Amino acid sequence: MDQMLIPILIGLYALVALIMVIGLLLNGVRPSKTLAWLLAIFTIPVAGVLFYILFGRNRRKSKLFTLKNQFATVGEFRTIHCYPELSGNKQKITSLIENTAKCPVTCHNRLELLKDGKNTFESIFRAIEQAKDHIHLQYYIFEDGVLADKLLEVFERKIGENVTIRLLYDGIGSYSLSKKYLKKLKAIGVETAQFLPFKFGRFLSALNYRNHRKIIVIDNKIGFTGGINISDKYLKGDPALGKWHDTHLKIEGEAVDFLNRTFVTDWFLASEKKVDVSSFHIHTLPQKGTSLQMVPSGPDDDFDVMEQVYFSIINSAEKYLYIVNPYIIPNHAILQALMTAALSGVDVRILMSSSTDIKLVDWCVRAYFESYLKAGIKIYLYDDGFLHSKVMLCDDEIASIGTANLDNRSLQQNYEAQVFVYDKALCGSMKNDFLQDCQKARLLSDYKAYKERPWTKKLIEGFAKLLSPLL
Repeated sequence: MDQMLIPILIGLYALVALIMVIGLLLNGVRPSKTLAWLLAIFTIPVAGVLFYILFGRNRRKSKLFTLKNQFATVGEFRTIHCYPELSGNKQKITSLIENTAKCPVTCHNRLELLKDGKNTFESIFRAIEQAKDHIHLQYYIFEDGVLADKLLEVFERKIGENVTIRLLYDGIGSYSLSKKYLKKLKAIGVETAQFLPFKFGRFLSALNYRNHRKIIVIDNKIGFTGGINISDKYLKGDPALGKWHDTHLKIEGEAVDFLNRTFVTDWFLASEKKVDVSSFHIHTLPQKGTSLQMVPSGPDDDFDVMEQVYFSIINSAEKYLYIVNPYIIPNHAILQALMTAALSGVDVRILMSSSTDIKLVDWCVRAYFESYLKAGIKIYLYDDGFLHSKVMLCDDEIASIGTANLDNRSLQQNYEAQVFVYDKALCGSMKNDFLQDCQKARLLSDYKAYKERPWTKKLIEGFAKLLSPLL
């Protein structure tokens, strides 16, 4: 019996492998990546197939989640066009975003830049207290703790005032969220949904695709987004990394409608429940305010939206490009764009923590330092806590704040939400903050000295670099 079973298993494996090879040839985007997966499938029995199922499938072709197809269930975005004053080729960036993300520039907005957890949560709780109709919350990480308990208390009071509350959380990022807390939410009337739950039946298809967005919308009037999750470490710090530093935005005005539609679409995907958006009103400020574009992106978009926008901003830089990001693991296109900008005379600076919260990621991030320094990119390592902000500043004209890192996971695999602001005053203020933080950090700029680091470090970084497409 065993002798008969072995050929059958081999035949089944060969059939599965053949189907995957056909899929790769039909749907593969990059020849080098396609070739690597073909080699893995044929040279690593079983494991090669499993790794491909987990990390290799092209979601843009398969449309497994088809988030964009659900827009018909919630109504189309109501477009309000305006045109910010941008120099050179930067105006093309607004067209790129509108054509790929379907989000035009809105101008009647008021923005408040929120730094770190204390200021952010104080602003969030003040806004929640004003809710009259609905509160929508969406988080990658939602953890038990002081913040969660305080939210529970406020939720119970607002539900008593007939406010509808919906909470959407990611199945992996919020894996530690207790069943006890969820039962309390449901008991007081909070509607909850889990994005791609961590279940065996969906393990292979869902593990690698997470919803990394952080969104709060109150009455379609006030919105929040940025890098800050619902976690007490933003108030108490981290035993290993110290204080967590991050950047968030409070938005008032017509752009909030786009933020809310992003939530409603994700809610439909996770819960299969439609939200009646007919009562949502666009709250437009009486006078022209801050110009911005909301950019939701995900693995089922027709284009690599976030990668294309980042790439375009980097290429548009003429004077300076300043980046704050904890997880900069660039693909070939982004790396070449950064190096080309620096070699062209643009002042390119990267500010990041001296260490990250994941050691393997830390090694991978450092694997690119030598290339940066060789091209003249300045690296600033921040020791006073952990910088979790996802910020990009370009020529006093464009400021990017949101959830997307500069790594393959954010650019290709995660659902992200980024805000691109076209406002010289905000850019100037954020530029000053950036330069002040650089003064507190350690500067790496000597390429020759860094190149002479121990070979053991180079070996570890090289190994981590091999895993960069998965990080």
